[in-house]
Amino acid sequence: MAYTILYDVFDEIVEIAMGNQLHVPKGHIAVYVGETKKTRFVVPISYLNHPCFLDLLGQAEEEFGFNHPLGGLTIPCDKDAFIDLTSRLHCC
Repeated sequence: MAYTILYDVFDEIVEIAMGNQLHVPKGHIAVYVGETKKTRFVVPISYLNHPCFLDLLGQAEEEFGFNHPLGGLTIPCDKDAFIDLTSRLHCC
């Protein structure tokens, strides 16, 4: 019992320390973007159907196949270009 409580407290501390980085809300997906240093973004799954995002997914498939060791989808795209794209998709 005490072990479970300590584990829950530890888990909560880790989540706070990491800025809740591991949480992906329902209806979203984690993606890692960047050419050398990867940045994690959480985007709505509705973006996956947009033609511009589908182009990025095609590039990811060509470069990485189905091997995404970071725990989320890895997209070979410049971080600033990805932010620009998602900003435009958010407006739609």
